[in-house]
Amino acid sequence: MPKNEKTLRKPTVAIVGAGSLATFLAMALRDAGFSIAEIVTRDLPRSLRRARLLAAKVGAQAVTAHSAALDATLLWFCVPDREIHDAASVLADHIVARVLVHQKAIPRFALHSSGALLSRELDPLRRAGVAVASVHPLMTFVAGARPSLQGVPFALEGDGAALRVARRIVRELGAESFSLPASRKAAYHAWATLTSPLLLAFLVTLEEAARAAGLTREDARRKSLPIIKQTLANYSRLGSARSFSGPLIRGDAETVAKHLSALKKHPGAREVYVVLARAALRGLPVKNRDGLSPLLRAL
Repeated sequence: MPKNEKTLRKPTVAIVGAGSLATFLAMALRDAGFSIAEIVTRDLPRSLRRARLLAAKVGAQAVTAHSAALDATLLWFCVPDREIHDAASVLADHIVARVLVHQKAIPRFALHSSGALLSRELDPLRRAGVAVASVHPLMTFVAGARPSLQGVPFALEGDGAALRVARRIVRELGAESFSLPASRKAAYHAWATLTSPLLLAFLVTLEEAARAAGLTREDARRKSLPIIKQTLANYSRLGSARSFSGPLIRGDAETVAKHLSALKKHPGAREVYVVLARAALRGLPVKNRDGLSPLLRAL
């Protein structure tokens, strides 16, 4: 295999950051056969401690932006959105200085994993001659969980060369990729936020509604899981319309009115109930819309 093709297929990687996403990604890349050269972090005691722990797990060096060798083929930024541009600026300055003083080669690619921000956050590196892209996995990463990447979609946007290497990496991780126009990035991230963080907000509201029925939060979570899992299984296999059940599909306005009355002392749960019932009227096979619409509109 030509050397250039091999480099594109299995680039060496430097991870910028040492939080939950950085930890998960570094481990996943290591398990997929990628070499992790450096974990780049801020020059703060807590940050360095986390970077050293992660570096030890993946056989990398824990470094700061100013001590980094930056001799990896690819930089992958896993820092908070507000820090991406500044981190890219610092590393771009460091790369330019290394080239001028030591005539060193520079990384060829740089990626960031923000769901909301565009690849232009990495413009300081782009101006230094690095091809850049945003590469966002549609998955949740929290401490104490290590989800599978099998079949997980990654949304890609950016320079052609960086996109090509990103697609190869995503395939090696067992995931899937799709291109996202820059103009659609904010809408994409709104959708992504609805899929997990706001789904959890709904589940917290569900616990509030269960309290109106005399259950504890713990009981609500335990007793709700079987129907939640079956609903998701139905949605996966049958789609939304054929998975829909309950009083709205029957057009039972009397029962809906009873629900709303029972939730009067739990206004947060009542508000969410109404908003979701209105959404059902817009997008699901609801009967007796004439009877239900005024009931929901009056609140």
